[in-house]
Amino acid sequence: MSSSDVEHSYMFGAQLLRAGHGASHTRFRLWAPSAQSASVVINDVAYPLQAQADGWYQAEIECGAGTHYKFETADAEGNLLRFADPASRAQAGDIHDASIVVDPLAYHWQFPLWHGRPWNETVLYELHVGVLGGFEAVQHQLADLAELGITAIELMPVADFPGTRNWGYDGVLLYAPDASYGTPEQLKALVDTAHGLGMMVFLDVVYNHFGPDGNYLGAYAQPFFRNDIHTPWGQAIDFGKHEVREFFTENALYWLREYRFDGLRFDAVHMISEQDWLVEMGQRIRQEIHSDRHVHLVLEHDGNAAHLLGNTHDAPFNAQWNDDGHHVLHTLLTGENDHYYQDYATQPAEKLARCLAEGFVYQGEATLTRNEPRGVPSAHLSPSAFVLFAQNHDQIGNRAFGERLSTLARPSALKAATALVLLSPQIPLMFMGDEIGATQPFLFFTSHNEELAQAVRDGRRQEFVAFAAFADAQQREKIPDPNAVETFMQSKPIASAHAQEWRTWISTLLHVRRTQLFHHLHGCRALGACVLGDAAVAARWQLNNGQVLAIAINLAPSEVSVKLDDIAKTGGADLLFETSGTLASLGRDCLPADSFIALLEPAA
Repeated sequence: MSSSDVEHSYMFGAQLLRAGHGASHTRFRLWAPSAQSASVVINDVAYPLQAQADGWYQAEIECGAGTHYKFETADAEGNLLRFADPASRAQAGDIHDASIVVDPLAYHWQFPLWHGRPWNETVLYELHVGVLGGFEAVQHQLADLAELGITAIELMPVADFPGTRNWGYDGVLLYAPDASYGTPEQLKALVDTAHGLGMMVFLDVVYNHFGPDGNYLGAYAQPFFRNDIHTPWGQAIDFGKHEVREFFTENALYWLREYRFDGLRFDAVHMISEQDWLVEMGQRIRQEIHSDRHVHLVLEHDGNAAHLLGNTHDAPFNAQWNDDGHHVLHTLLTGENDHYYQDYATQPAEKLARCLAEGFVYQGEATLTRNEPRGVPSAHLSPSAFVLFAQNHDQIGNRAFGERLSTLARPSALKAATALVLLSPQIPLMFMGDEIGATQPFLFFTSHNEELAQAVRDGRRQEFVAFAAFADAQQREKIPDPNAVETFMQSKPIASAHAQEWRTWISTLLHVRRTQLFHHLHGCRALGACVLGDAAVAARWQLNNGQVLAIAINLAPSEVSVKLDDIAKTGGADLLFETSGTLASLGRDCLPADSFIALLEPAA
């Protein structure tokens, strides 16, 4: 029996009793320590919830799956507030509509014995469900991605957000898949289909804030937040409170159990003030998810938190998104040095070499833009503790006009960088549209009410004041309106004229990774990296079978003088992959412009 066939009990929300057996009773639970009383409202009838210790309210009501309900609280003055369940499993519409009682065992899994894949076999493909048409539409695209060589898709956040268009980071009902994408059963079918194709599914979750519309916790559960710390989204969530910690820890467990996600990506966790909760949550997941499942936990952490990585008891996370790696690649590919890219514009080849050899570029050094130390030492970690990418939703969509690298970099340089990402021992991540050479932007989009829409519109344009290109207010006015429907529509990737060329390029690279590297990456260790030129580096790693992977890349528009022996110990080495003519050029002691080569040295 799989974990998804077992009924799990959660502290928050509506729990169908005896789920899967025609249950007709539901337990409703609400943590409302700031309320004087609480009720659950079904068909406009308010059923009182009994007050319990520590601010909890609870009742068992005769109703079953499909029941629509809301909670209602009264404050000390008798003022009533009616709202969706903060732990709603599904919504009858949007965030302000009724919540729905869900039977977690109603879906019949087609591949219940799926146990996932080892972390070293992970090739991530990040996508936005709404842009691609919803859960069912994504499900129909999975076979094509599997054929390409993708082993894991990563969904941008799906938790219920305001309106029908949103990146997902404005979620307010964190247990409910957004209704505009489809039903809980359709999301489970997407995951199930992926498993049948041998693909894992990851979910991006946001625990550092709630969206600006539809979150009423501050009215009836004021201790959920703390007044002494403010974030870009308002009051900080108080992870010092037991109930708050449980709300988010159970949410992580919920997605992994009931939807059988294979992994979670935790968004911007550096914004969580109580960092010890991260370890506690990770340990709980490792303890409570059956050990026969491969479950992977990935951080986004601006502090380069190497101490949290390694998939051990005290460091329970598999990996962190390697923003340093992206930033230096982007600088080399585009020449941009504005804003945070200036931290990577000086000696970028040295920084890329450090990224390949040690993981993070910044391991305690001060950056130019912050003038304070960032990161901790990471050289002791396996390369698989880092997720490497040339672009993702953030690095495209946080640009004013959402340009992809396909419109910013020389195609030949981008192909070489793609080869590095897909053949490096770090875990590779692609963004939707990469495989078809898409040139459409991926813009920041929302569908807020008009009051919020204006605030978001103004805030979005204000974000770019520090960029030289947008110092002028008239230039900032050209930044697309996040709330406009056309902004969303323009973000849909379309196959370019070079789509087949890109697909063949990526498919070939992933075939090499799958056949030559997958099974030898666990326990892989870096042997070092060196600078070959202003935009050229070489790096070597020892695989777990004793063989050595050696690579060299030149992202400059001109060749550099290099001897083949500077890249690898070539006696008996096999050529894994090269951009056209690279090996022959190295025979003449030069590494061509926009080139990449990977060699496999025999075991000593």
